[in-house]
Amino acid sequence: MLSHFVQANALELSIPGVAVGVWADGEKSYACHGVTSLDNPLPVDPDTLFELGSATKPFTATALMHLVARGQVELDAPVRRYIPELRLKDERAAAKITVLNLLNHTAGLDWALLADTGDGDDALAAYVARLDELKLIAAPGIRASYSQSGYNLAGRIIEKVTSLTYENAVASLLLQPLGLAHSFFLDSAIMTRRFAVGHNPDANGRLAVARDWKRWRSNNPGGGLVSSARDQLRWARFHLGDGSAESGEQVLPVKMLQQMKEPTVELRGSTLGDAFGICWFLRDIDGVRTVGHGGSAHGQFAELLIVPERNFAVVSLANAGPNGIPFNQAVVRWALQHYLGVVDRDPEPLPYDPARAQEFAGTYENDAMRFVILAGETGMALEVGLKPEIRAGLASDAPPDYPPAAIGLLPGNGDDYILIEGGMKGQRGFFTRDEDGTVVGVDLAGRIATRVSAGEQFRES
Repeated sequence: MLSHFVQANALELSIPGVAVGVWADGEKSYACHGVTSLDNPLPVDPDTLFELGSATKPFTATALMHLVARGQVELDAPVRRYIPELRLKDERAAAKITVLNLLNHTAGLDWALLADTGDGDDALAAYVARLDELKLIAAPGIRASYSQSGYNLAGRIIEKVTSLTYENAVASLLLQPLGLAHSFFLDSAIMTRRFAVGHNPDANGRLAVARDWKRWRSNNPGGGLVSSARDQLRWARFHLGDGSAESGEQVLPVKMLQQMKEPTVELRGSTLGDAFGICWFLRDIDGVRTVGHGGSAHGQFAELLIVPERNFAVVSLANAGPNGIPFNQAVVRWALQHYLGVVDRDPEPLPYDPARAQEFAGTYENDAMRFVILAGETGMALEVGLKPEIRAGLASDAPPDYPPAAIGLLPGNGDDYILIEGGMKGQRGFFTRDEDGTVVGVDLAGRIATRVSAGEQFRES
């Protein structure tokens, strides 16, 4: 039944290759379909490597928790205890940010400093040296806003404390003890194994191989791990367990694993969760607490969800954008319903109000992304893409922009919204206002963008 659903949805959404794993009732199940690449096709199997993107972050957080358990790191300690050279745009923020602020995205750092600092062992150190270029969106501890740069900074803490490179530290602390034999950071280890490549639509709407294949080394703590469905299911089972590896080695105290799954800060209006734990998105679905994290990279998408009280996990990996997102979401929802009887439904938007929509119309930006809200007579839409100057700097490394997708406001205060079509269908976010009630920002997928202009009109067909 799982294999039939996976194959049917991969075909319907035109995903070249997918790998899915489920842990339920004490048993593993896998369903794979398609090929690693349209240019050089090989069959996908449970050991095929996919880019995890931000699903790497729980590895970084768990490695830091291992160091906390050893007494080498304190969650409430300022980051400067471990990285005294840290410099940010605001000296007070640089002195105040704690390790926990990085792990639950409350450091006040903007989404990402997109900077290639080379492939050497000093890549993370060089990246951190440039963080004074990154915008700050709030004082530390004020609000949650998803930050790639925050996790890359956390990776540098691991390097400083262990005196190892980030990649070697994670391998020795986690990958090797847990037997994750198909999980790697470096191209030299990946290229001799079967790996998937991403795909994105070209100018004619046909899927083409995404190039370049993997982002720079300084991005590894926030999004650089490459892994398989089999390894991801083993990783999920570790987080469902007592902190020990299958060999019996105690990798993390069970109280630390539990601490990672406890709320540290609430999230508003997000599909990703109701709160952050330590890294994990926490979300209640149909009365059941779920713990998960997703990721995207170069036309590849990953989704991992666990249900601790039911000893359940599902992982879904897909190698095409933008439909990899709805594919993974469909797999997770199907698995929850068919294995656990848990039903995940999107909320219904309010009837469209053109006058209300004009409050939100405009352009919003963070350090790397541009969000345009378009409002017309019959509907409101969202365009998402890279800022032109960022796209120009990335050259062939840049993913395509998403086409305009219809959005609807949700019941409540009327400032929450949901995307009702396109590759991000079902994603939720909200608008923020200043003290005068003027709309000044938009949140999507945990990231905030500030309004830079108003009054865009929906170009209706």
